[in-house]
Amino acid sequence: MTWNATLQLRYALHEGRSVVHHRHHGPLRVLKSLYPESPAICHNVLVHPPSGIAGGDTLAIQVHVQAHAHGLISTPGATRFYRCDQGSGVQRVDVQLDEDARLEWLPLETLIYPGARAENHLTLALAPSAAMIGWDVVGLGLPHAGQPFDRGHLRQRIDWPGVWLEQALINAEDDRLLNSPLGLNGQRCIATAFCAHGSPVPRAAREQALDLTRAALAAHPLAPRAGVTWLNDQLLVVRVLADVTEPATALLRQAWGVWRHHFWHMPATPPRVWAV
Repeated sequence: MTWNATLQLRYALHEGRSVVHHRHHGPLRVLKSLYPESPAICHNVLVHPPSGIAGGDTLAIQVHVQAHAHGLISTPGATRFYRCDQGSGVQRVDVQLDEDARLEWLPLETLIYPGARAENHLTLALAPSAAMIGWDVVGLGLPHAGQPFDRGHLRQRIDWPGVWLEQALINAEDDRLLNSPLGLNGQRCIATAFCAHGSPVPRAAREQALDLTRAALAAHPLAPRAGVTWLNDQLLVVRVLADVTEPATALLRQAWGVWRHHFWHMPATPPRVWAV
C-alpha cells in the first residue's frame, strides 16, 4: 500500500497575529498553532502518522507566507525514507514568500534507511523583501542500530530559480564519494543551513554575518568539518559533515540563533517540540 499525501499551508497576518490556514489530503497534518514568542510569529509542527516514506509514497508540502506574516515549521521526529523494493519515496516542499514575509523551515533530521530510494526536493520563491532561514540534515544509514548505508540512493535537489540550484545523487555503491577525503570522508551525516534574502544584502551586513557565524561555529567540536560562506549576495550557507545527525543539528541551531539575532533582531526561541 502506498501513501500519497498533500498539505497546503497559508500564513496571513490579521491584526498583528500570524495565522495559518491549512488543507490536507492523506496522512499529513499540522498541529495546533503556538505563539511562544509573540502573536506575530506562528509556530507549527508537521505530523506524518505513517512515520516514514516508502516506495511509491509521495509527500507534497506547499507553504505560502503572505505579506508581513511569519511562520516557523518543525517536526516532532525524523523524516524516514524506508527500504524500497520498487519505486521511489518522494518528498516535495514548495515555498512561496510574499513581500516582507518570513519563514523558518526547521524540520528534524532526514534518515535514509539502507535500501531506500529517496528523493527530496525543495523549491523556493521569495519576493524582494522576503527572508527565510532553513536547513536540511541528512543521515545515511542507521549507525546507532548497526545498519550502514550499503545499498540504495538519495536524490537531493534545492531550486531557487535564478539564485540557487543544487542537485546531488548519493549512491551507496559510490565508494569514492562516500569515503574519499574529497567526498564525504567516511562521514554519514550531511547538514546544510541557509539564510535566504529576496534582495541583495549590503556588503557590511554580509561581512558581519560571516564573522559572527564563524565565531559561533569555531566553538563547536565539529568546527574542522564545517564551513560558512555567501554563495551570492542573497544567500548565506553553512555546511557540515558528521558521523551522526545529533551534533550536526546542534551546530546548525547555533547558526540559526546567530542569523535570527543579526538579521531579524530576535532571540533564538526554539520550538517547544525540540524539548520533547
